[in-house]
Formats: sequence, structure tokens, C-alpha cells
Amino acid sequence: MNEHLIKEENLVYKKPSTLLDVSMHYCPGCGHGTVHKTLMEVVEELGIESNTIGVAPVGCSVFAYNYMNIDMQQAPHGRACAIATGIRRVMPDKYVFTYQGDGDLAAIGTGETMHAASRGENFFTIFINNGIYGMTSGQMAPTTLEGMKTTTCPRGRDVKTMGYPLYLGPILAQLPGVAYVTRQAVDSVAHVRNLKKAMLKAFEYQKQKLGFCLIEVVSNCPSNLKMTAVQANEFVRNTMIPNYPLGDIKTPEGK
Repeated sequence: MNEHLIKEENLVYKKPSTLLDVSMHYCPGCGHGTVHKTLMEVVEELGIESNTIGVAPVGCSVFAYNYMNIDMQQAPHGRACAIATGIRRVMPDKYVFTYQGDGDLAAIGTGETMHAASRGENFFTIFINNGIYGMTSGQMAPTTLEGMKTTTCPRGRDVKTMGYPLYLGPILAQLPGVAYVTRQAVDSVAHVRNLKKAMLKAFEYQKQKLGFCLIEVVSNCPSNLKMTAVQANEFVRNTMIPNYPLGDIKTPEGK
């Protein structure tokens, strides 16, 4: 057996060609890097690098175009779904996705998200839910859990005065224009594998022109949670996931 085949057999990890060879700005232990890697693995495996367009707005995901070796478009804060709508309608043969955090998608971008979903726009959204505003000092987000402490609710989220967390996935799943809603996580290898399967489905459903798809990813924010990477993953596993249970919420087969 030649040396090349031996190396391939022993290969544990290979960076996808769709990820640029640059240092990431994300904090150590942040889930964004894992989601980027997984998404770009899917694009590479499907061979659609030249036919995929991503839209990233303001927030921790704002520099996604520095890492993904595909066409990317930046959007104003919260407006990614509006931009993606225009791109998809002008270029209907392209694969289009938005990459958004919970503050962007579920707060300032709620209107754009809801109406794109209601119209059944044929693209998919990756929704990073880490329960907090990551880039702007850790304020309370729509997804912040009851009792969870942030810089704007230092005593914990009080639902009597601050309202309940917004469970956007189940809300969007009720709309007839929505084909697929799933909630996955990146706290373990098994969960990352399930996320990859969900991404493959989203690309396939877009190919079939079935309508809007949402992949919610329960993730972590070690810096703003004041935790180590290990502690932040444990927080996702023990606190976030029980409140945001994983799995498919709506599938085309169940519409």
C-alpha cells in the first residue's frame, strides 16, 4: 500500500476546501466555528461551491464572509432574510442561506424573518441560539432563559417584567409557507453529526423548492456566560437543551 493511501486511511480530520485558511475571530470554545465547518463540509460534499450564496448580517456572524470560500453578502442588522429573498428571486437556481444569531433574527429581524417564512421564500436560515447577545457585551436576548443573568438583567430574567423566552422555531413551524424547522446543537460530536444531516436536508428541500427552512442551533457563548469552553458546553447540555429540546419540529412530510 502506498504512502498516500496509508495517510488517507488514518485521516481523522480534514479542513474542507470551502473554509478559507485564516484565523477566526470567535472566542475560544464558541460554537460558531463548529457550525461554519459543518456547513462548509456539506457544501463541499454536495459540490455546490459555485452555486451557493450566504447572507450574514451584523453580530458575531458579521465576518462569516472572511471564512467561507463561497459568495457571501453582508446585510444590515436583522435584514438578512430580506436580502436573501431578493437574491433568491433574482437567481432562482442558486442555493441561498442566511446565517444569523438570536438577537439579530429574533429581535431586530423578527419582522423580516416572519414575513419571509410566511411567504414561503425558498431559502434556509441557520439560527444560532446561545441565549444572549454575543458581540455587544452580553445583553438579554429574546432567547435568554428565565432566571438567566445577563448584563441587562443582572439578577436574572424576570418573566413578570421582561417576558418569556421567544421560541421562534415552533412559532414559524405554524406557517404554511414553512417546509422544515429543526433544532440541533453543537455541544457533542453526536449532535454535530445530526446538525450536518439537517443541513443536507435543508439544501435538498431548497432544491425541491419546498419553501422556507429554519435550522436552529443551540450553542454557547463562553465569554459572556463567564465560563470555560467545557463549562459552557455543560450549560448547553444541562440547561439550554432541556428548555430548547432538540429534533425536527416540522418536516415537509408532516405538512
